Amino acid sequence: MESPTPIPTANRTSVLEFLLLGVTEKRGLQLLLFGVLLVTYTLTLLGNLLIIALTLADRRLHTPMYFFLRHFSLLEVGFTSTVSPQMLAHLLAARGAISRHRCFAQMILYFTLGAVETLLLAVMSTDRFLAICWPLRYPALMTPRVCSALVLACWVASLLALPGLFAWMLSLPFCGPRFLNHFFCDSSPLLELVCADTRLLQLVAFLVAVCTLLTATLITTLSYGCIISTILRLPTPGGRSKAFSTCSSHILVVSMSYGSCIIMYLNPTQTGKLDLNKGIAFFNTTVSPLLNPFIYCLRNQLVHRVCRDLLLRGRELSSKMFRA
Repeated sequence: MESPTPIPTANRTSVLEFLLLGVTEKRGLQLLLFGVLLVTYTLTLLGNLLIIALTLADRRLHTPMYFFLRHFSLLEVGFTSTVSPQMLAHLLAARGAISRHRCFAQMILYFTLGAVETLLLAVMSTDRFLAICWPLRYPALMTPRVCSALVLACWVASLLALPGLFAWMLSLPFCGPRFLNHFFCDSSPLLELVCADTRLLQLVAFLVAVCTLLTATLITTLSYGCIISTILRLPTPGGRSKAFSTCSSHILVVSMSYGSCIIMYLNPTQTGKLDLNKGIAFFNTTVSPLLNPFIYCLRNQLVHRVCRDLLLRGRELSSKMFRA
């Protein structure tokens, strides 16, 4: 993106509120999208909260894989809640006004949670690698303390990499127009409204994104390269099928997450791509968090058994209460 020509200080007017243009300006489509998004957001919360509840309630799911999945589901709830409730309110009111402070807060939450998710997916890939390639040493390596430390490391890495960029962007002068060509406060359309040279900031942000995604992608690729090599050497077709089934769901989630981030942010020149990015961001913030619980649990027999057992226990408990 070419930086806008700096405006003389005397002619600058500070922007205190932005107007999000949203996905569409047609009122009928806005109401239709409101209904679809309301259902999607509700199902997303229910699906991810169900995973969190199951992995906490049943000891059979107290393993490293489900520990990481629980934290990933919690991140998904936070990630989609950063955008969806505000988008629902704007679609219903047909006005996308958002204060400057709320806009920046949303951007900070969006990128922080997104960065933690990206790194956590790489950690989950490493966990699968250790479970399949080093099964005998796996319990000793992936202790509860190690798992907690890995999740904490994802947070620390994100919080070390991003605050400097946020502070830099907050210090820039926004002097209009105040129309933001997006449905939430993403960095690319925000930089369109800056009346100063942002090329250095864009370059640094690009390098941070490259380092984060490249590290996560490299870890994931190496992990699954070793996993596939190990699976192909398994003597029984049943063992290979079970191992592939365990990993295929994670590969699909990683592909959706990393692919969307690469398209949206690994391009230093964003001019002309805002509409494409808006569509991908809509999928990434609303559809993907809905699909992930189903992707992870649809073919997971252990989760199915846990759900069935909990339902039976709940039915027995309710029948005892009614008898009493």
